[in-house]
Amino acid sequence: MKVVLENLTKRYQSGNKKNGGEVLAVRDFNYEIPDGKLVGLLGPSGCGKSTTLNLICGLENPTEGKIYFGEDDVTDLPPENRGVGMVFQNYALYPHLTVKQNILFPLQNLKGKDRPTKEEMNEKALEAARLVQLEELMDRKPKELSGGQQQRVAIARALVKRPRVLLLDEPLSNLDARLRLQTREEIRRIQRETGITTVFVTHDQEEAMSISDEIVVMQAGVVQQIGKPQTVYDDPKNLFVAKFLGTPSINLFDGKIQSGKLMIGEEAVMDVALSDRKVTVGIRPEGFVLFDGGAMSCKLLRVEVMGRDVSIVSSHPACQADQLRSIILSENKVDEEAETVRFDLKPGKVFLFDIESGDRIEVEAHA
Repeated sequence: MKVVLENLTKRYQSGNKKNGGEVLAVRDFNYEIPDGKLVGLLGPSGCGKSTTLNLICGLENPTEGKIYFGEDDVTDLPPENRGVGMVFQNYALYPHLTVKQNILFPLQNLKGKDRPTKEEMNEKALEAARLVQLEELMDRKPKELSGGQQQRVAIARALVKRPRVLLLDEPLSNLDARLRLQTREEIRRIQRETGITTVFVTHDQEEAMSISDEIVVMQAGVVQQIGKPQTVYDDPKNLFVAKFLGTPSINLFDGKIQSGKLMIGEEAVMDVALSDRKVTVGIRPEGFVLFDGGAMSCKLLRVEVMGRDVSIVSSHPACQADQLRSIILSENKVDEEAETVRFDLKPGKVFLFDIESGDRIEVEAHA
């Protein structure tokens, strides 16, 4: 089931009585969520991603725009008539009910011809439990389950009605690191097995990039970029996207174009076919090549060995942060006693941005 968001906008009255006015939570959102795909809505707190999810679900009504499930206009349909399954951050399980009873609950609330027989309900509940690998725990109460198991119960409850669209609102935020990794893999497996169009809201870019077919990066209610996770990482449209994606985060420098050279500080680090101007330079941590005769010199602060990789922590006068990180393979030997370290740069990992707008400056660069 494809989901089409057409000029979707949501405004709220400001709670600030002194200033008044409106808060624009979502602004002119246009996107077709492909049938059977998992899409991650990604951005910082307050960017509008949960509001967008609530608009799709029907918990919120748009100020402007339309929402389509397939060819059906569902903009004015109540949530119970949209055929959506919703999974919340806090699980929202009934503590006095067993796993089976929690999963059965949505079916038991159906009325008239839509209500299955008791046998059909039990069959569907068992099928949903098997899908999330909880069939052996059907008689337990939520307090007897781990956080990851409780979240899987919530997913089974959302799936038991066989929704047209599955919506997940920060479903992993309450889990520890190990359970988050395990549960996000489970979510991806379940989505692939069911083929249900799924929208996954998160502020964690690693989560979104690891399981999503496409990601939608948002800021202040505005869509910044849409695409496959690796494509967005490799080809960010603006400074916000470049900064938001990547662990460790991108290194930023004050730079300038001078006579066809990219200058960082007093060093020409790359040839660029651009007119002279000041720019913001972004270099991914993996964009540095350790080389004694490298074009860029940094003050060495420390070396952190991470097994497969080595993280070189250094500083540079033009860096916008106190320190920068360069990730190199562990086969490279670093003289930890040296005062400076030199690098060449990988052109595909260096991005230039307009210092006023933050928009990406397209350029063919040569080291």
